[in-house]
Amino acid sequence: MANSFGDQLLKAGLVNKNQLNKAKKNKHRQKKAQQPADPAAGEAAAAARRAAEEKAARDRELNQRRKAEQERRALQAQVRQLVSLNRVERGDGDIGYNFQDGSAIRKLFVSQEIHDQLSRGRLAIARLDGGYELIPAAVAEKIRQRDPDCIVSQSAAEPAGPDEDDPYAQYQVPDDLMW
Repeated sequence: MANSFGDQLLKAGLVNKNQLNKAKKNKHRQKKAQQPADPAAGEAAAAARRAAEEKAARDRELNQRRKAEQERRALQAQVRQLVSLNRVERGDGDIGYNFQDGSAIRKLFVSQEIHDQLSRGRLAIARLDGGYELIPAAVAEKIRQRDPDCIVSQSAAEPAGPDEDDPYAQYQVPDDLMW
C-alpha cells in the first residue's frame, strides 16, 4: 500500500524524491536512537566504564606511590650530601663516647676536643649507610628537617650563662668529670 503521506506529497508535487528519501532516513535514525539498547550491551558498556574507572584509580595510586618514592630518594640524597660535605673527622681518639641508637647503646672513640663538642651539643651524630658520622649542630638541624631518623644523637646546647634562680649556681661542675 503505497498510499503513505509522503507519497501523497510527492504526487501533489510539494516535495521531490530526494527530499522524501532524506526525510525517511532522518525518521529512521531518530527511531533507532530512541529504541532502548540491548540490555546485554548496556551492561557490557557499564562494566567497561567501571573497569576503566578502576584502572584510572589504580594508575593514580601507582603514580602517587612513585612520586612519594622519588621524593623520599631525593631527600635521602640531600641528607647523604649534607653529611658527606660537612662531616667532622674523629681524629685519633681514645675516649669512648656512648650514645643510644634506637634501643642499642653504641660507642665511638673520639678525641677529647670532639668529646667536649659532642657533650656540649656543638656536634651531632648522624647515621649514614650503616655507619656513623660526626656533623656540626647547624647541619644536624637541616638534616633533621629532611629526615629526623637520620640524626642519632645530639646533646642539648648548654645555656650561655647560669640561671639566676639556680640554687646550685655557686657549685661548679669539674671539667674532667666523665659520665
